[in-house]
Amino acid sequence: MKQKSSWLPIVMMMLLFGMIGFVTNIAAPAGTIWMSKYDSAAIGMLGNLMNFLAYLVMGIPAGLLLQRIGYKSTALTAIVVGFCGVGVQFISGKLGGDIGFITYLVGAFVAGFSMCMLNTVVNPMLNEMGGGGKKGNVLLQIGSSFNSLLGTIAPVFVGALIGEVTKKTVFADINLVLYISMAIFAVVGIVLALVKIPEPEVETVGKVKSPWKFRHFVLGAIGIFIYVGVEVGIPGTMKFFLENLKEGALNPSAAGTVAATYWFLMLIGRLAGAGIAAKVSSRNLLACTASIAILLIGLGMFMPQSIMISIPVFSKFSFAMQIVPINALFFVLVGLCTATMWGGIFNLAVEGLGASVKKASGIFMMMVVGGGILPLLQNGIVDWTGGNYMLSYIVPLLGLAYLLFYALIGSKNK
Repeated sequence: MKQKSSWLPIVMMMLLFGMIGFVTNIAAPAGTIWMSKYDSAAIGMLGNLMNFLAYLVMGIPAGLLLQRIGYKSTALTAIVVGFCGVGVQFISGKLGGDIGFITYLVGAFVAGFSMCMLNTVVNPMLNEMGGGGKKGNVLLQIGSSFNSLLGTIAPVFVGALIGEVTKKTVFADINLVLYISMAIFAVVGIVLALVKIPEPEVETVGKVKSPWKFRHFVLGAIGIFIYVGVEVGIPGTMKFFLENLKEGALNPSAAGTVAATYWFLMLIGRLAGAGIAAKVSSRNLLACTASIAILLIGLGMFMPQSIMISIPVFSKFSFAMQIVPINALFFVLVGLCTATMWGGIFNLAVEGLGASVKKASGIFMMMVVGGGILPLLQNGIVDWTGGNYMLSYIVPLLGLAYLLFYALIGSKNK
């Protein structure tokens, strides 16, 4: 691929990265509606689980599809599937009741297929366009910034549309978000169909090895499973925590702005990370951010909830002050640390894989299911302990400890 012609496909990959963030981040805040209906934090995370469970089912097939029909055709297929998935969720709002909830879960599952296929395209393409190494990580960090930008907007929209949760609150209240999602799919699909996307050329020397033959890849795949679970579980559980405070509970709109601030800080972290990644190795950057995140989660878990603090939150494309327990402040700040982790783990895990990268990307997408399983486990602990949200953060704490291990030891290419 010639460098002078690569800017257009890079822009398209950035837009696709943004779509992934917007559609994915609808599930967790929308879970507030179902959490209230069924009085269970775990049930509130079921839509999120279905969205990420699709990665487990579609991860390997997506990699094979990428090999068979190429990057552009895979992306276009994903866009059609995503439009249908969001459409099914829209229908669920019309049905209502238990049938509506089941239909919603089906829609979230179908939308997850789309997100899996798009991720399978975007990550290896950006990494290869940058030539791998630090430059490849830079493009991944910039792409992740677009992901965070639209991912930040999603919970703000959903929270604002839900407002106060009452017995009359229904899933159809967030239809505007679904309309926007379908419009994004339609517009980007049309533009992508008209744009020429060259296939990245990967040099093949001898027989292509299975990615499972590489120890650092296997440990990296586990790292992706854990990372996505940590990234999603921290703000999703925090939102439920703020909505269920014994004193001074926030409404979904206000709690959504706090969760959105986590994603906004991820955006800031990724923009800064793009510059840092050009000078610092992925291994050192991952080790540093994991260490700081462990400290912040620990402080968030053990600081007294009675200490209230006013923090700036991202609301309606500006900032406003919101009073929250100090625990929420530390959890929000973790967004600065998780910002650069995806690109770093992916970059380290595919180092030296050569032509095995396409297969590796499909496996990676399968492991993204962690974004559904770990938050469900975290909120299962909340239900099991009778509402002990702080104890549930042991899940992301242990996950971050593994990522620190991977950065220091597991990522070494043997």
